[in-house]
Amino acid sequence: MTHRIPPRSGTAFELGKGQLLTVIDPEGEQVSDLVTFNAEDSREYLSSGRSIDYAGRIYLSTGDTLYSNRSVPMLTIVEDEVGRHDFSLTPCSRDTFRILYGDADPHPGCQGNLETVLAPYGIVPDAIPIAFNVFMHVAVDSDSGEIKVLPPLSKAGQKTVFRAEMDLIVGMTACSAGQSNNFRYKPIDYRIEDAG
Repeated sequence: MTHRIPPRSGTAFELGKGQLLTVIDPEGEQVSDLVTFNAEDSREYLSSGRSIDYAGRIYLSTGDTLYSNRSVPMLTIVEDEVGRHDFSLTPCSRDTFRILYGDADPHPGCQGNLETVLAPYGIVPDAIPIAFNVFMHVAVDSDSGEIKVLPPLSKAGQKTVFRAEMDLIVGMTACSAGQSNNFRYKPIDYRIEDAG
């Protein structure tokens, strides 16, 4: 069964060890902020720093493991039709829209949406880490380190599949930041399936 996350919103759910999470970009050029927590102890969370350190590169794809802050595998990317994601930028927030875009009445963004959907699991706002930004296209200048957020490379219907390496609480969004999705706010689809 495929579930849909409406534009500029989020969802949270439990994912059992060994289950597959398929994240789909139904219309193309959209981003999903993905965060995970150990279902038994939410103080253990998805870690950008650990994952990038152990992979030895900043762009992670098929075969790569996403680690927790305790250096324990949380997810493995088992299939990736896009091959370009970001694991460096935090979820967009009211402050993102205020500081970067100058919005006087800013949207809660992915941060606010994740706060809302993760609250029933006892996860507080300050516990939300850097997300694995599925399909997000961030270019980094090799000399200056300057970053540019570009339109995602994902085409309509393309997907990335993750396998849970522990029992997880998962938060996901359909990104609210226009820069991330070419200013065309769209949904994100996902499926949960048993492996095999």
